[in-house]
Parts: sequence; C-alpha cells; structure tokens
Amino acid sequence: MDKGKHALRWIEQNQKALTDLSDRIWAYAEVGLQEHRSAQDQEEYLRQAGFEITSGVAGMPSAFVASWGEGAPVIGFLGEYDALPGISQKPQPTKEEYKAGAPGHGCGHNLLGVAALAAAVALKEELAAAGIPGTVRYYGCPAEETLVGKVFMVKDGLFRDVDAALTWHPGTTNAVWNNSSNAMNSVKFTFHGRTAHAAGDPHNGRSALDAVELMNIGANYLREHIVEKARLHYVITDGGGEPNVVPAHAQVWYYMRAPERHQVDEIYARLMDIAKGAALMTGTTFDFTFLAGCYNYLPSLAINRLAQKHMEALGAPQWTAEELEFARVMNESFAPGQKEATLKAGKAPKELFTQMINDTVVPWRQDEPPMAGSTDVGDVSWVTPTGQFATACGVLGQPGHSWQVTACSGMSIGHKGMLFAAQVMALSALDLVTDPAELKAARDEWAAAVSEAPYVTPIPEGVEPPLDQLPKH
Repeated sequence: MDKGKHALRWIEQNQKALTDLSDRIWAYAEVGLQEHRSAQDQEEYLRQAGFEITSGVAGMPSAFVASWGEGAPVIGFLGEYDALPGISQKPQPTKEEYKAGAPGHGCGHNLLGVAALAAAVALKEELAAAGIPGTVRYYGCPAEETLVGKVFMVKDGLFRDVDAALTWHPGTTNAVWNNSSNAMNSVKFTFHGRTAHAAGDPHNGRSALDAVELMNIGANYLREHIVEKARLHYVITDGGGEPNVVPAHAQVWYYMRAPERHQVDEIYARLMDIAKGAALMTGTTFDFTFLAGCYNYLPSLAINRLAQKHMEALGAPQWTAEELEFARVMNESFAPGQKEATLKAGKAPKELFTQMINDTVVPWRQDEPPMAGSTDVGDVSWVTPTGQFATACGVLGQPGHSWQVTACSGMSIGHKGMLFAAQVMALSALDLVTDPAELKAARDEWAAAVSEAPYVTPIPEGVEPPLDQLPKH
C-alpha cells in the first residue's frame, strides 16, 4: 500500500467542500475573540467527520479542541481563523472594499485554519483505513493576531499530552520556517487625572494625556538602551474628548518585542518604571491591563525536514494564465522595487526574482534571519515539538497585513496553497505516527532546546483572556 494514499485521496475528493469552508470564513472576517461563526462552522465540519468537540476552552468562547482516536502518539494541528480590522477587500487584483470599513483576512487565517483542519481529517482517514493507533487533535485557536489564543490554551494545559504539533502559514513562498520569532508582551496603560477648563483654570487640572505623552517620550528614549533587535510599538487608544477640557482619562497600548522571553521581561520592567515616572511628573495615577504575552518560536528542524521532503515530493502548485494575470495586475499596486527589496531582505533564492507567484519549493536552509514579528505558535513550541512552514498563497512582494493578502486569500491562488499545505501536514504527521524514530528525533531535539530554560507562562496569575479589551470590528 502506498503510504498516505488515503489521506491524499480524501483531500483531493473534498477540495470543493474545503474551499467553500475557507470562503465562508473569509466572508465572515471576524476579528480576534469574536470568531464565533468561523469556529462554529469548523466545529460542525469536524463533528461530521467523526471528531469529538470540546467548545469554549481556556475561557474563550471561540476556542475549541477536536479529537479523534485513542492512545499514543498524540498529534496536534494548530488552526486559526481571526481577521484584521479595516482591510476588507474583494477577491480581485485592484483595491475595492468587500464591505466598507469592515475587517478582512489580510493574513490569510481563513486558509490557515481550513488547511490544518483538512490535514487532521486526512490523517484520521489514513489511520482508520490502516488500523493504526493514535490520537489526532485539531486546535481551533482564536486571536492569533493579538497573541492571545494559544498562550491561554497552553496555560490551561491543553497541550500537556501532545507528542508533536504541526502548523503552517499562508505566505508567498513554499518554504519551511527554520527561523525563530520575537517574544512579546501586549499591555494597555490607563492614566487617571482631573478635569478642568483648559483655558479658564488649567492649573486645577491634571492631564492624563500629558502622562501618556510623557510615557511615550520616555519609551522612545529607552529604545537606545535595549537590545538592538527589540521593538516597541504603541497606539494612543484614548486621548481625551475636546481640546478645551483637560483630559482626566487617557490610554496607550504597547507591544514590546525581543528575540528572547527574558529580554521582553526586562524591557517590560523598565517600561513600567517609565509609566510610574510619567504619573509622578503629571500628578496622575495609572493602572495597566496585561492582555497577552508570548514566547519566541522554537523551530523543530526534525519535523520541518519531513515537511521539506513532502513539499519536494508533491511538487509546488502551478499557476494558470488567469492567476498569473491576476498577479501581474496586483503587482502594479506595489511600490517601486518593493518585490525586490522584500526578497532581498529574506535572502530569497535567485529564481524567485523572476517569478510572480512562487511555483517552486525553496531549498532547505537554516540561515534565515529571525522573523521581526511574533506568533503564539511560539508558546506551543516550548511545550511540544512544533513544525511550521509556508506555502505560496499570494503574489511575491505583497506586503503583509494588506488588502492584497485579503484578495488572494479569497480566490484560487490562496485555495491552491491551502490544499498543498494540507497535503504536506497530513503526510508529515503520518511519518511521526508510523515511524517512532522520526518522533523520537523531534522530541529529543525539543527536549535539548528547552532544557536550560523550561517554559513558564508569560501570563501573570489571575489574568484572564481579554474578551472585552480587543477591537470588535
């Protein structure tokens, strides 16, 4: 019997149902912790496929776990389905909103979740057909964009018995992710002052907005004295009402990122001191809300080698004349030199510079620079070996978190990359189930990586998922 034939056949026979599911989630475009319809549709699909569903896990209504089978090994697939605010877009190569002012899948998570779901069901079909023992889990993970879902799911112990995990991300290349990411904290600082007439008696006021601005000044001076690869970003979420009223309330939302978890903790402590100083300077008080924190990603080279093997054996998706024309038109929306600069920054192979959509598999490499962004996949990778890769679901050179990504995620370019990812994950997981040496290699590599710094949740005691703190549209 050809290994994996049942899994591949199932994906092939269910392409339309899978793309329909992805397109429904694309149209829902629900932001983090509001993905109720997206989660429900996935739950129902998996229930019909024979999985047992546990809904509303880890204190999040749109988080769930689907499980099939029994015994070891336990293989987990990580899915996501949250959209981004304000980047609604029709599935076309020119900019036009699908729904005015609405969210859009500008990171392709409609594709991400459905591919992981498909891989889970495909693996189940293979194991059932061959009578192979093992447990298949699909984790429905909300709010990845705000680094919430998986962090609280890990904190709740939902990955405690998982032997290995797999995931992927829609991208513009077919490549494994052998690089790390930044650890991060997400915190809101709220300052409280005293109102007064800004012209008539400003001396009686205590400006919370002054405190926010002074905090931001302090944070900007702090940049010189933190590790070079660290990042600080902030937005003022509340700056007062009218100019003639001294603001009694103001708020700023910070992300702190750095390559290692302990570096984020150090920056966080210094930023807290800056907030205290801003309050002292302005005669105000402040409180803070810790929304989320995450670890840097630990790539599993052992699992990624399996993914690389299967990507090369299956062959990258090829593109029709219509899809290439779509890419050509979309390319006109990019800034001059954007594609080349993006590829150079990522040390892309030379052949990618002549492609509009990647139609090859990027060769194995371990010299990639760490990702500047963050992902809550990082926390899963610290509690179980976790493989991750990307497939081409968009046009080379397109910016992340953009209308261009939203457009590609709702049409055939994204669909092809999604189905390719499902095949690669299913076959890689099958190797881990059927070859004890492969699973042992992954777990030994992971154990060595975490031996000196075991995982400790970055979520402070008593902090619950920020159900009412994130944007709702």
